[in-house]
Amino acid sequence: MTFDELGLHPEVLRAVKEKGYEIPTPIQAQAIPVVLEGKDVIGSAQTGTGKTAAFCLPTLSRLEKRDTERAPRCLMLEPTRELAGQVDENIQIYGKYLDLRATLIHGGVKYGGQEKALADGVDIVVATPGRLIDHMEKGNLSLRNVEVLVLDEVDRMLDLGFIEDVTRIVSACPKERQTLFFSATVPDAIKRLAEDVLQDPVSVELGGRRSPAETVDHAIYPVDAIQKFDLLVHMLEKMDYESVIIFTRTKIDADRISRWLIERNHPVATMHSDRTQSERKAALDGFKNGKYPILIATDIASRGLDVSGITHVINYNVPQHCEDYVHRIGRTGRALKEGEAFTLFSTDETSFLHNIEKFIESTIPRRKWEGFHYRNEPHLGASAPVRKRRNRGFSAPGSGGFGRR
Repeated sequence: MTFDELGLHPEVLRAVKEKGYEIPTPIQAQAIPVVLEGKDVIGSAQTGTGKTAAFCLPTLSRLEKRDTERAPRCLMLEPTRELAGQVDENIQIYGKYLDLRATLIHGGVKYGGQEKALADGVDIVVATPGRLIDHMEKGNLSLRNVEVLVLDEVDRMLDLGFIEDVTRIVSACPKERQTLFFSATVPDAIKRLAEDVLQDPVSVELGGRRSPAETVDHAIYPVDAIQKFDLLVHMLEKMDYESVIIFTRTKIDADRISRWLIERNHPVATMHSDRTQSERKAALDGFKNGKYPILIATDIASRGLDVSGITHVINYNVPQHCEDYVHRIGRTGRALKEGEAFTLFSTDETSFLHNIEKFIESTIPRRKWEGFHYRNEPHLGASAPVRKRRNRGFSAPGSGGFGRR
């Protein structure tokens, strides 16, 4: 199947073709026709499958042209500023030949520009929950005309404590609307929310969402906690990488590791929630354009960031949440390119690692980095084999963006 066969608006298709995309990813091929029919959708897929396009392209096609009303007709809700910014970029690129106005609403910046955009009238609002509610309380916008509501990365919103805000926002939208609900995982709390906000939804699910992409070679590197940074530096000096994201568990760790690497003449950018919006944008832009080949980040960067060419991911700590492991290493190996992901593991993280292997239903290889002087010989024995459950969905290799060229 090609994009020509999906029924997209000609001007949206024109923009897609300008980017050189021809073949949709599996979730795009499944979701786009359903969204174009106006049906509610509950979708789940692993990171890097082109999910953003799966709801942006058909939504743009359905809205098509500007409405005379000044209130937004579409609301796309995202958990973080970076995700919201990325979705807004997709809207601007693939809706450039349509007579539609879109605006980006998130915290960390002044209200003036957002207030002016809303006052001038918009068709599409891409927003984070907190700042959107601020504008609602100020009377800057009404959701009474919303025809399409997109709730993206809902499990992440749950993790960040936004569910009450999301429920309040949904309540302010008309009951008669189309709702598109996307979440990488669907725990019980999200199932209950989905039952409240969706009407007779069509399920679009790629069964591989629990598993790392097949294009990622990932492994565990056991090491004493006191030697983690030494091993990290050794890896960076020996690896043949173009760009690498190093994930840390805490903001303090991110700042400390960034400082230590800079002292060793490694050009790095740092990204976490305590950084100002301008600092976060500068870090991400610098990483994208190659100014900084190394990005040190917390899980704020683990989902949805569309940065091409990331060759390596390093987990400085074993993630506490199983889903975060899949999302983190999914930053590499995108668009059918191969990538490598390394996790530095100390014995105090054994329970986290066991839970991850149980979640992905496979044992992650243990490896030793040859040439590194270990204080204690690393134990390379694996945990007990994880019994695999039957795959009930469509399994596909992860790919980013809009699919193969």
